Amino acid sequence: MNNIIPTRIYRFLREYPPFSLLSKEELLELAENVIVRYVQPKAVIFQQGDPVEPFIYIVVDGAVHLLKENADQSALVEECDEGDVFGVRPLLAGTIYGLTARAEEETLMYALKIDGITPFLQRYPKMGWYFAKSFASGERNPDLEKDKSRVFLEQEQLLDGSSKLVEIQSMEHSKVPVTCLAETTVQAAAQTMKQKRVGSIIVVNESFYPIGILTDRDLRNNVVTGDFGLQAKVSEIMSSPVVTIHPQLTVADVQISMMKHGIHHLCLTEDGTVGSKVVGIISEHDLLVIQGNNPAIFIREIRRCKNGEELKAVRAKAEVLLHKYLLQEVSIQFICNIMSEVNDALISRAIQLCETAMLKEKGTAPDAKWLWLSLGSEGREEQLLRTDQDNALVYEDVPENEAESTKHYFLALAKKIVDMLNVCGFDYCPGDMMASNPKWCMPLSGWKKQFSNWIYEPTEMNIMLCNIFFDYRPVYGEKALADALSQHIFESFEDYSIFLAMLAKDALKQPPPLTFFRNFVVEKSGEHKNEFDIKGRAMMPLADAARVLILEAKQPGINNTFQRFDYLAEKEPNNRELFEQAADAYEILVRYRALQGLKNNNSGRYFKPSDLSKMGRLNLRNSFRPIGELQDLLKIRFRLNLI
Repeated sequence: MNNIIPTRIYRFLREYPPFSLLSKEELLELAENVIVRYVQPKAVIFQQGDPVEPFIYIVVDGAVHLLKENADQSALVEECDEGDVFGVRPLLAGTIYGLTARAEEETLMYALKIDGITPFLQRYPKMGWYFAKSFASGERNPDLEKDKSRVFLEQEQLLDGSSKLVEIQSMEHSKVPVTCLAETTVQAAAQTMKQKRVGSIIVVNESFYPIGILTDRDLRNNVVTGDFGLQAKVSEIMSSPVVTIHPQLTVADVQISMMKHGIHHLCLTEDGTVGSKVVGIISEHDLLVIQGNNPAIFIREIRRCKNGEELKAVRAKAEVLLHKYLLQEVSIQFICNIMSEVNDALISRAIQLCETAMLKEKGTAPDAKWLWLSLGSEGREEQLLRTDQDNALVYEDVPENEAESTKHYFLALAKKIVDMLNVCGFDYCPGDMMASNPKWCMPLSGWKKQFSNWIYEPTEMNIMLCNIFFDYRPVYGEKALADALSQHIFESFEDYSIFLAMLAKDALKQPPPLTFFRNFVVEKSGEHKNEFDIKGRAMMPLADAARVLILEAKQPGINNTFQRFDYLAEKEPNNRELFEQAADAYEILVRYRALQGLKNNNSGRYFKPSDLSKMGRLNLRNSFRPIGELQDLLKIRFRLNLI
């Protein structure tokens, strides 16, 4: 074997996926059939359109370019170096090569016979998945790409099956719901609850539609205290309206709904609404039986916190659960929903504590409704880790003689809130994009004027501010104020449609990264020299494109980037594949950023490419694919060549 012993090949292959999956004996068996090839610089290994050879290749030393040939031009698709696998088309039933492989320098590589690999594919399905993921962007195999069951190849399961959360797991609700009519006495209802050994009873009308719920807590708070007698009707003390959910629900649905509404029971009805018959009930206890880690517990703890330090402690617990979710490959949409609910509950509790403190200091508050807005990644419900703050405050317009005192009050309140969030671990924004800044604490009319100025004068700075502030999401307070802002924005677009084109042009400012080696984009100077900016280089081009397209579609309230792409995929069937790929790519990027942040105890924005495994780099490389296609779509749709 050209004087290269199998043991030497074995030692090389065991360091790289997917061969690292094999045992020593299996790798030695594979190594016996490896052919060693030396290739001169610029030599073609195989040509696009040539019949496939019965080999796949792995680079041992040197560099190989994969090129897409079009007429007289060649476009670089991927650059492979040590440990990279290429030429896998024969494994995927291809008959001709879809790309050209050319050595860019002196290159040593191993040629592995197909018939020596295929037996292992049956024993190790992950190997087939890896080869499918290794398929360069010019050679996609749609059938294989439909399988999104695993994002990562190399993954340790830190939790056993008994504690693993499966967010698509269906909830059990076979027990017959315990019900009573509104005219039932409290005593009779309590006796039924005791007999059935349940902690709640659904109150229904004659059609068996739910109109309320009576729980042990309601009995303690209203009857045991003496406020109501045993002969009172349940309708007098029940909680109403009852929160309902469809029977075809998942654990994730239950968790998020309970957290969102701050309740401990959900009523199942035939169609998920109060206008259909009751079919079951699910309690928080049911969730605890299914899994030991229930995020709703964090929400309950947050609502009991008395200061920022206690809030910080609960958020730290949530990050432990976040880490487990990430390693278990729970869907990113589910994780983002959970962490957003935790963050929102934390922010809301911080605001409540600060409001109480302000009332003690001032004795009174302005007679004006107001709203706390989250911006940036938290506004998009994508803030998994505690990064710096981006927030704003909007309040109702008040008479001119009250304007100054009202502004002073809300600025003071915002300062307290921002400071408490900082105690909780959310850093101050270095650009001062916080509600404590007078620029970002204004009445509704002030915000409308500000947004109009940005839209009608789309300077570079104003476009940057729009990218931050147009991802606002109401968290605490009068949500109608956010609706008014959205309506104003869309009306302004109608008056000045070129603004969207300017926003689209700005979304092109960052070209997509090409690969992780040699042409890989890293910071050239400064504090993060030679590190990759996953937010700036990969995530924001996708987020910016999604924002422009969702604004064009005039769809307020869809802030999350992958949810925006999901909506666009439904709205534009002709671009469905691209938008679905963009959503998948963004989920991968969010996951990797969170993992890097937890690993390095920071925001995860910057990391060294060398810190990633081969599989990690492959996953990220694949996530870069849709960026260029999205940017081409923006160029055509908004006629950016004319601007």
